[in-house]
Amino acid sequence: MFIQSPLLNGGSFNGRTHGFGPWDRGSTPCPPAYMKVFTGRSNPELAQGISNYLGIPLGKIDIQDFSDGEIWVAFEENIRNEDVFIIQSTNSPTDNIMELLLMLDAARRASAKNVIAVIPYLGYGRQDRKDQPRVPISARLMLDLITAVGVNRIITMDLHSPQIQGFVNVPFDHLYSRIVLLDKLKEMHLNKETGVVLAPDVGSAKMSQSYAKKLNVGFALIDKRRPKRNKAEVANLVGDLKDKDVLIIDDMIDTAGTLCNAAETAGNEGAKSVTAIATHPVLSGMAIKSLEESPISKVMVCDTIKLGEEKIFDKLEIISVAEVFGESIKRIVEGTSLSSLFRGFN
Repeated sequence: MFIQSPLLNGGSFNGRTHGFGPWDRGSTPCPPAYMKVFTGRSNPELAQGISNYLGIPLGKIDIQDFSDGEIWVAFEENIRNEDVFIIQSTNSPTDNIMELLLMLDAARRASAKNVIAVIPYLGYGRQDRKDQPRVPISARLMLDLITAVGVNRIITMDLHSPQIQGFVNVPFDHLYSRIVLLDKLKEMHLNKETGVVLAPDVGSAKMSQSYAKKLNVGFALIDKRRPKRNKAEVANLVGDLKDKDVLIIDDMIDTAGTLCNAAETAGNEGAKSVTAIATHPVLSGMAIKSLEESPISKVMVCDTIKLGEEKIFDKLEIISVAEVFGESIKRIVEGTSLSSLFRGFN
């Protein structure tokens, strides 16, 4: 059964209700007419998971590299007057950014009704202000480039700096991975006597407190000083970690300096175990070596960034957020509330 997208006519489409997991995923969608999902090459596995959840196949798109390194993009099916969702993370290499821009531009020039950029991991999102003379505001530039090609909406997850949503004048949906991460963490059966969430820095305190409240465990905070870029130094600990199962939660793992320093502090304070949790596994530089040699027993991340074989190690556990993106896309197309999906989680 094909029903016109509510983005076009203000209606909705209905499916059969299913209830798996503790959060309300709504209804299983029928494949709507005038809606198609495409993916770039940065994370096709996540895109496939999203399309499987939606019950529609990924659209056909041809992406090739010229011998000089330039990228060529062509949609291989008609997208005129359709809602086009394009999935592409903008992690390294920077070709992922250019590839996204070319896909968005091609969709607009092919007369798509609405062009929606689905960016599970938004690269350059940390550079959100001018913190010294003669430097760019890279997050603003990234979003300027994306909106310049004429997107109607942006969807992303766990921004390092949520305030950058104000850099654009189109709807900007900020999704939260904790909706699935909490499911996994609850399997540890922690309580205030046995567990504690440790915020590795002041910036992650609000998110960590949210996790602690949902898990009904304690909360602790590290007051961190960063003397140089990509270098973290622990200063003071607020809270009790002795004989506790410690959860260190952050929005991403880049060089892993922050996490490993926090884990060392937890170990020195008598923690029983240390588990690291993050949404985006950037894992640059010596991150993997540092994590392998650290007191951390498990590293839980999401699949917002595709990891090559060289970045897979024994402590790593990857949790998919395909259902979160799929349900969010479904609700956008239906015209139903997206914020209600995350009520109590943000």
